[in-house]
This record gives sequence, C-alpha cells and structure tokens, in this order.
Amino acid sequence: MEIVDNVALRFTCSSDTAEAISKYIEKSEQIGQADSEHEMLVYWGIEEAQKLAFFLPGQSIPSPILANYEWPGMYKPFDHQRDTSRFLTLHRRAFCFNEAGTGKTSAAIWAADYLMNQGLVRRVLVICPLSIMQSAWQADLFKTAMHRTCAVAHGSKRRRVIEGEYQFVIINYDGVNAERESISKAGFDLIIVDEANAYKNATTVRWKNLAKIIRTDSYLWMMTGTPASQSPEDAFGLARLVNPSAVPKYKTAWKDMVMRQITRFKWMPKPDAQQTVFKVLQPAIRYEKAECLDLPDVLYQTREVPLTAQATSYYRDLVKQMQVVAAGEKISTVNAAAALTKLLQLSGGAVYTDDGNVVEFDVSPRLNVLGEVVEEASHKVIVFVPYKHTIQVIQGYLNKNGVSTEIISGDVSANERSRIFNSFQTTSTPRVLLIQPQSASHGVTLTAADTIVFWSPVMSVETYLQCVARIDRVGQKNNMTVIHLQGSEVERRMYKMLQGKVDMHEKLVDLYNAEIGESNG
Repeated sequence: MEIVDNVALRFTCSSDTAEAISKYIEKSEQIGQADSEHEMLVYWGIEEAQKLAFFLPGQSIPSPILANYEWPGMYKPFDHQRDTSRFLTLHRRAFCFNEAGTGKTSAAIWAADYLMNQGLVRRVLVICPLSIMQSAWQADLFKTAMHRTCAVAHGSKRRRVIEGEYQFVIINYDGVNAERESISKAGFDLIIVDEANAYKNATTVRWKNLAKIIRTDSYLWMMTGTPASQSPEDAFGLARLVNPSAVPKYKTAWKDMVMRQITRFKWMPKPDAQQTVFKVLQPAIRYEKAECLDLPDVLYQTREVPLTAQATSYYRDLVKQMQVVAAGEKISTVNAAAALTKLLQLSGGAVYTDDGNVVEFDVSPRLNVLGEVVEEASHKVIVFVPYKHTIQVIQGYLNKNGVSTEIISGDVSANERSRIFNSFQTTSTPRVLLIQPQSASHGVTLTAADTIVFWSPVMSVETYLQCVARIDRVGQKNNMTVIHLQGSEVERRMYKMLQGKVDMHEKLVDLYNAEIGESNG
C-alpha cells in the first residue's frame, strides 16, 4: 500500500473488495485493472482508513495519525508505540495484547487524543485495576496528553466526576458496577479496558455491567499482555465484547469448540485450540518486550495499594507514638530505624511485637494486586518480601489461585535452595519465587524471570540493587520490569530513595521526621 503525496492511498485488491470499497467509501476511485486485481485510489482520511481496515483485514493500513499528529507529551514515542496507536485509531473495537512494560498505556492515550482531534471521540472512560488508576493512567495522561482534562472516579466523588465534563475519566472495575447507570448516560464514546482478563468470564456481574454500557457505536479497546493464558475457555468473554460474531452465543458451545472431555470432570484443550482462540480474538495487535529494541532494559512501575481501614488506624497510632517520643528526646538512628521498620511491617501486613509475637493485618488488596501482576506477566516472577511471616500468607494466596510457588528464606537449607533455584531456571515450575531479600540478594542467577515485585521496600540500597541484579545479568533474554507495591507514606518515601540510590542509613532520622511531619532543618 502506497501513500500518495500524503493525500491518498494506492493499492490493489480483488474485484469483490473493489466493488465494496467503491460502494461504501465515497472518496475512492478505481484507476486500473489487471486480470482479477483492481488498482484503487482512496482519500487518506481517518474514516476512510477505518473502512479500509474493515475491508482489508490482516493488512497494515496506514493511519493518518502517522502524518498529521504531533505526538504531544514529555517523551517521544517508541516505534512500537506509534504502530500501536496507528492500529487502535483504525478499529472501533480491538484488542491490544502488547506485553506488560511496552508502554501500551501511552499508545492508547495518543490514539484517543488523535480521535478527539478528528472529532470522532469526545469522552474516554478508562477501566483499570484500582492500583494503577493514579500511578499508571493518571500519571501517563499528565505526561502524554497534558492538554486534556482527566480525573479519577473513586470514592465519594465518583459520580460527580462521571457526570462532569472531564475528557478522560479513570475508574476501577467495582466502580463500573456501582455506577453503571450514570456511566451509560455520561456520553463516553471510547471505553478502554486495561488488564482486560478481568472480563474473561461472561457469566459475572462485572462482565454484564460492562456489556450494558457499550453502545453499538462505542469504541472499545481491550488491553492485556496475556490473553486466555490459563485456558482457551477464557477467550470467550473477551471475544463476546469485541468480536461477538466470531464466537457462539453460549459458552458451552465455545467450550466444545476448544476443549475435549478426558474424564467426567477433566477437560483438556484441543490440538487446534490456540489457532481457534487467535482467530476469534481479532482485530488485535501484539508486541513483546523482546521485539521492542528501543525500550530501556529495565522498566520501573508503581502499583498503588491503599491500606485497609484497620491498618490505616494502627499506622496513625504508631505515628502518634513516634511524635510523642520525638517531643521528649533527640531521635537516634537506631530508634528511627526501629520505628520505621514497624511502619513498614504494618504496611506489608504483619507487625512483630517486642515479645516476638506477630500481629496480622488484612492485606487482601495487596494480594489482589500481586495476583494481577502475576497474571499479566508473560514469564516467571520473583517477589521480594522483607518479612518472613508475610511470605506464608502470599504463598497461600497464590497457591489457592493455581500459581505454583517456592520460598527462599533463612529457614531453607543450602541444598534445598540449590534445588529450588535449578528448578526455577530449568523447568516450568515454580512460576513464582518468593524470596526474603537477605537470603538471595547476592550471586544467584534467576534470569528465567523478567519481572520483579517488591512487596514492600527493603532498608538498603545495596540490597535493592542486588535484588534487581538477580534478573538483570548475563543470560537474560527479555526486557525486565520492576514493580513497587506501595500504600503508605513511608513506603513511597523509601522507594523514592532506593531508586535515587540514596544511602538510607544516613537518612533514617530525616525519614523519621518526615513521617511525623517535622521539619528536617
């Protein structure tokens, strides 16, 4: 396909396709014919390009975004982001299966912004996990499309934001369930669903509420790096939203298409299940991190996970105790470290008392976010968990959800560690390795993983860098992602210091004072 003077597209197609293009694209002309091939000339506008994408499926249709868009924002788009934006602008309903860490959030924002410039979209609803509403979507909107208005619809202001005039509204899955009617009336032309596997089950209330807010003329872009990764059955719910004509009306018929019954209760994928899933999850684009040669080797992301009400209350009580102590004496580094450690333990879910007992706190929101990260990861995952008691809680959660795990802590013998490390590197299990940082932060190669999650921050820059070095070393074949889970002020401050390579031990008193609201000077 040739772009002629940035005005028209010239290409060849079959007689039937040429006839359909001439009928439905007003600004088109047949300029030649050789046997059964027709040479066509079509005006290069966005709506014309969208129609061509429909009539010529599988072909890479150029979008005018490549010629007449300024790509606003703080950063220049990577080549794969430009191509992703091109693809999205051409399809009213589409999948983006780009791997986690490839920058698909910004690509979708640029595509939406371009359609706004063309008058095809007025308001955008972004549906995503609670943990990335601000840290990913709102932050990327500020960096990528700062000329657009955006707001997070959460808590008491949720309906007010939805009914307002914000051009981009960001909401989590449960928010859609609570505000389905107000969303339906709010005039959203484009719905972007991030981590779309949350909608793989068409029988859930969540899926049904999303289906009800999608109009026949709505744009719908569903994004996930791991489509139908657990079972071919999972493709059904996604396809019913984006490409409903490709799948049967009922899931039982879909199951018969992709699964075969082995015993009364056991089903296995059919040999051609993967090809069947590929056909129905269309139109789609996918870039893996390994293909994106212009990406940095290591990407850092933050997942915001608010503390529960119970943990927040205890956190405030601890800070008040710190304020009382600070009012009566000069704080030493040792005292500051002890107090900050308590805050970190609480944020991570389990506080060790002075007499050696453990007080547990509800960390289900953090567990859910970790589950999302693991599901979205295309390769193995390492989770660094500073405190031993919490590791058991995490393992129980992941195992319950069908994720194979192993633990590396001070209680694991040297021989057992060697067995676990070898299995992690050379076999399919475990999928997730839960590590107490001090137990495996030096010298071990774990390049079977390309994703690291810090359940909470470590207290040493050296330990932090050594943890990242477990995957960022010779033998790593993929681009890597490091994810910080955070929900408290002390975690935010410490992650910032770790990434800035600030020696934490020299700044512990400053951290203490910042936590209690005192001036450092």
